[in-house]
Amino acid sequence: MMQKLENVLENQLCFLLYASSREMTKKYKPLLDKLEVTYPQYLVLLLLWEQDTLTVKKLGELLALDSGTLTPMLKRMEQNDLIVRERSTQDERSVLILLTEKGRGLQAEACFIPDRISAISGEDKRVVEDLKASLLHLLKTLQQF
Repeated sequence: MMQKLENVLENQLCFLLYASSREMTKKYKPLLDKLEVTYPQYLVLLLLWEQDTLTVKKLGELLALDSGTLTPMLKRMEQNDLIVRERSTQDERSVLILLTEKGRGLQAEACFIPDRISAISGEDKRVVEDLKASLLHLLKTLQQF
């Protein structure tokens, strides 16, 4: 019996996004292993290198992670001396995340990662920029529903 084309796995957008994400994360792993951070921890560091201090709530929003996922990761990052968690003096319910010197220092070591990933993908810069724009549009559309 012939399957309808829309029921074929490789025609499922969600599968292609999932498989691509897994492959991309695999490419990051050896680079991040040198820094002794995981991919999700790297994403936290990227945000903190941009803004230096963020609340746990804001980090969760920006990374689309719930506190059940984020809190243990932040705890490990604190144990590894990458961040410090502090209660806000303005709002005791709010926890601030700040970089340590070690966490700040990793930025210089990590600056090569985007270029390495670009080289590994082998895609033309224009193709990558178009893909990022399309994915951002898709993400924003999906977040509205």
